[in-house]
Amino acid sequence: MDLQLRQLENLVAVADAGTFTDAAVTVGISQASVSRSIAALETALGVRLLRRNTRHVSLTAAGARVLPAARRVLDEVAHLKRTLSEPAGELRVGYSWAALGKHTRRLQKTWAAAHPAVPLVFVQSSTVTAGLSEGIADVAVVRRSLDDDPRFTTALVGVETRVAAIATDNPLARRRQVRMADLARFPVAIDNRTGTTTPALWDPGPPPKTFRHTHGVDEWLTLIAAGQAVGVTSEATAHQNPRPGVAYRTVRDAPPIPVWLAWWSDSPPPDLPELLAEIRATYGGAHGDDRSPDAGGRRA
Repeated sequence: MDLQLRQLENLVAVADAGTFTDAAVTVGISQASVSRSIAALETALGVRLLRRNTRHVSLTAAGARVLPAARRVLDEVAHLKRTLSEPAGELRVGYSWAALGKHTRRLQKTWAAAHPAVPLVFVQSSTVTAGLSEGIADVAVVRRSLDDDPRFTTALVGVETRVAAIATDNPLARRRQVRMADLARFPVAIDNRTGTTTPALWDPGPPPKTFRHTHGVDEWLTLIAAGQAVGVTSEATAHQNPRPGVAYRTVRDAPPIPVWLAWWSDSPPPDLPELLAEIRATYGGAHGDDRSPDAGGRRA
């Protein structure tokens, strides 16, 4: 069996993007090269991994089994490269959608004053671990729990209000606040990989009849601005991602969103305790489930 990392990378890119064209843009090669790479991988494994049609690509049953394993292999390789690389002299904070929202700039300024020799650099990555498993971040801000992944340790740093994202010409945009039941009357845009909205958010009430699946905040916002869906997100998204044609309104009856800082369990950055303290200070002091042994908590 002749497997190559590039083939696994292309499989993950196609699964995430939904088309060969978008996957080619993501990995920086031609669409034909992506197609040949996937075909070679299917030949090596002896199974069909993708169903192809003119508009969309979906996983076969075998592809659905292979994809998580491909992600793990790529994550471990990225971790290996990061472990062996020379220190960059900076602390990289990954995020998927909105970093720390309104708190981001305050943290940058207070960190720069206290740690001038260690720049705090925010990097965006539309992945479940916000760039942590891919090796582009030393720590990551996440709003979806990573408790099921023993490779990572997490610490609660704050909580945020949920807001609705609505087209400015939608009647709901004339209100200061909305309820979950109001949003259920419209198609709802969600991102299954990195977003915080699921059908369970409407429980015990009826969920929306239609969900529109997106891949990242820009696609999500574009759909909403066009009036083709509404969305529910963190207040951080509203502060960090203003968009013409999109209004953000507080959702009165939605639970708040916990915000965690995550890092590799076997490789915490040297400045982690200071960073945790600074982020919690920007949120006004977070208390709760801290899974960092060095910070006086425990890992679940």
